[in-house]
Amino acid sequence: MYKYDQYDQAMVDARVEEFRDQVRRRLEGHLSEEAFRPLRLMNGLYLQLHAYMLRVAIPYGTLSGAQMRMLGHIADKYDRGYGHFTTRQNIQYNWIKLEEAPDILADLASVEMHAIQTSGNCIRNTTSDQYAGAAADELVDPRPYAELIRQWSTFHPEFSFLPRKFKMAVIASDTDRAAMRLHDIGIQIVRNAAGDLGAAFYVGGGMGRTPMIAPCINSFVPLDQFITYAEACLRVYNRHGRRDNKYKARIKILVHELGKDEYTRQVEAEFAHLLTQNIEPPTAELERIKAQFVDPPFETGLSDEIDRSDPDFALWVDNNTVAHKAPGYAVAVISLKPVGAIPGDASGDQIRVMADLAERYSFDELRVTHAQNIVLPHVRKADLYALWQVLDANGLATANLDQIGDIIACPGLDYCTLANARSIPIAQKISERMAAREQEIGELKLKISGCINACGHHHAGHIGILGVDRKGIENYQLLLGGSEGADCSLGTITGPGFDESGIVDAVERVTNRYLSERQQGERFLDTYRRIGMAPFKEAIYG
Repeated sequence: MYKYDQYDQAMVDARVEEFRDQVRRRLEGHLSEEAFRPLRLMNGLYLQLHAYMLRVAIPYGTLSGAQMRMLGHIADKYDRGYGHFTTRQNIQYNWIKLEEAPDILADLASVEMHAIQTSGNCIRNTTSDQYAGAAADELVDPRPYAELIRQWSTFHPEFSFLPRKFKMAVIASDTDRAAMRLHDIGIQIVRNAAGDLGAAFYVGGGMGRTPMIAPCINSFVPLDQFITYAEACLRVYNRHGRRDNKYKARIKILVHELGKDEYTRQVEAEFAHLLTQNIEPPTAELERIKAQFVDPPFETGLSDEIDRSDPDFALWVDNNTVAHKAPGYAVAVISLKPVGAIPGDASGDQIRVMADLAERYSFDELRVTHAQNIVLPHVRKADLYALWQVLDANGLATANLDQIGDIIACPGLDYCTLANARSIPIAQKISERMAAREQEIGELKLKISGCINACGHHHAGHIGILGVDRKGIENYQLLLGGSEGADCSLGTITGPGFDESGIVDAVERVTNRYLSERQQGERFLDTYRRIGMAPFKEAIYG
C-alpha cells in the first residue's frame, strides 16, 4: 500500500490550511457563494438538497485499517453516524456543516487522506480492480500505475480546468472488474508477443445522457511511455473539447465527432512531440512506488480446506469469496447491501468493525469496490469462519455478491440536486421483493440512477433503472442487456416507464421470464442475449 512521502504530506497539509482560510472568508461574507463554489469543489465539497456533502478520495479503492477507522470517526463526529461508499471507490458524507469541513480535511490528512480530485473538471480519482494484488488472473498489480497517474495528475497545471470531469481506470486482467471501457480513458496492462508489458489505451467511454463504449486507440504503449501517452490523449481533448456546452464537453463526444481514426492520429502526433520533451516520470519513481505494493508475507503450506458444516457460512463462502493467487487464502467481499437497506451505506460502528477485521485478518488492507462493497483482499481460509461470525453479528454478512440484491444505486432525489427521481426507495423495495429468490436467480447485476447523469451506472446493468421526471411525477425507465465487463454492452430501454410500484413489478416479471427461458448454466445476461428483448417486453407489457 502506498505511503506518503514528505512531499505528499506537505501538499495535503497546505491544501487544508488554504481551504480553512477560504471557508473563514466565506462564513465572514468576504466570499460570495459564486466565488466560493469552485474553491469548495476543488476540495470535494458539494452543496446538496439539505446540506453540504463531502466526497473523500480513496485512490484506486485501497486503504488501511487506520484510514478506515478515521472514516468511521468522521461519520460519527461530523455526519449522522454513517458514510456512503460510491461507484468511484470513494466515500461521501451527506450532512456536513461548512464550518467543520476544514477540520474534516485536517483529520483526513492525519492518516494520509484528502478530498482532492473528487470534484470539478479535473482528472478524478483513478479507479482499479478491487482484487488487485490478490487476483490469480492479473499480469501485474495495476495499482502502482494508478498511483503514478495520481501523482502525475494531481494539480497538473494544464488539466486542472478541463472542459469537463475526466475519469480513468487501470486494470491488468482480461476480466474487467473496473468497468474500464466505460471511462474517459481505460488502461489495460497487457503483454505482447515478445513478452513485454505495455498499456492498451481505450479512450472515449462513459455513461450519462450519451453512453458510449470506449474504442481501443492503441493496443500497446510501452510502460515507460504510458504517462506521456496519457498526456497526449488529454492534450488533444483539452485543445478541442467543447466548453460552450457541458452536455457535449466529455471526451466521448470529441472522439465520436472527430472519429476514432482522426482522434488517434492527433494523439499519435502529440505523443511523438511529447517524446522529445522528456516528460515521463523517471523509472526510479515507478520502481519506488512498486516497492510499496509488494505482496504481504503470505504463509506457505496452508490448507485449502474450509469447514462448511454451518450452512449459512457455506452460502456466504460460495457467494462472497473469490479465488486468491496464494494457496490457502481467499478474497472476502463484505456486502453493504443487506435486504431493505441503502446500498453502499455503512454506519460508523460497521466501518470500525471492518477496520478491525482488516488489521486482524487481511494484512491491514481493505478495498472499496465500484459496486459499493468492501473487500478484504488477503484472508486465510482457516480464518474465514471467525471473520464471518463477526460480520454476521454486525449486519455485514449478506451473501449476495453479484446477485439481484447487490444493487448499485446513486443517492438520487433524497440528496442530490441533479436528480429527477429517488433511487434509494426503489433499491430497497426490489431488494425486499426479490430476497427470497436471489439464490435461484443467480448472477444478475441491477443498477439504478436517479437521473440521466448515470451515477448509478444504469446503462451497464443487466437490468438498469433510470429515474426521470414526467411532468412533475417520478417515472422509471427499465433497461435490459447492459454489461460493464470485458463483454461490455449498453442496456436497451424496454418501452414506456413505470411509477414506483410498477417498476418493482416489472423487475419481477423480467426475472420470472428469465427463469422460464434460461438454459442450463445461463446467467440472466446470457439468456437475454440468446432470446433478445421481445420475450421480456411481452412479459412486462403483455
